[in-house]
Amino acid sequence: MPRKTDEMFFELHPRPTNGEDGRPLLYARPAAQRKMTMKDVKNSSAFRGINGAMIDIAFETFMDVCSKWLAEGYRVETPLGVFSPKIKLEGDFTDPSKIKGKNVKFAGIEITPSKKFVKLVGYNKIRFCKKPTSVGNIQMQNEAFMADALRHSMKAGFTTIRNFMALSGLKYHSAQRYLESLCSCENPVLRKEKIGGSFHYFPL
Repeated sequence: MPRKTDEMFFELHPRPTNGEDGRPLLYARPAAQRKMTMKDVKNSSAFRGINGAMIDIAFETFMDVCSKWLAEGYRVETPLGVFSPKIKLEGDFTDPSKIKGKNVKFAGIEITPSKKFVKLVGYNKIRFCKKPTSVGNIQMQNEAFMADALRHSMKAGFTTIRNFMALSGLKYHSAQRYLESLCSCENPVLRKEKIGGSFHYFPL
């Protein structure tokens, strides 16, 4: 029976278009780090008493059969939804006679969830909970904020990506790109040095 306490954490990110106040419009998406694995599936109460190896075999067998059908261009209907092959043309064409098999490329698998599956997800009566983090990387547009975050992260005479993350609110790769940009710009203000397996950034 679905838990009444289910909740989905979400985070906010800026869209490329601005609202009437001149600030970026926002969109919501599930918090990226939340995930369940096959181990969680096998340990769930729904599969209690079923041999974990049998569950693995069922998934592997389905993938083996389904992949062959998809490779032949079939749509595969399942209780989860419909799996369809995606293809695309490589290049721009206007004349059909010039398109050969070599001009077509496999572009992945499209999954359209079944109505029953969507209904079951909705039946859980999801409660949404905003994750208390900065909105995407919108803080990067505030030069004063970023400069202040960098200054505070330099209290030890240098900073690291993780130290700067904590003070700027940026995710790891965004914090790394920002620090790298200050090392490689036309008038660099930082230099980096690898110490003990991690990069340290020193002011110039």
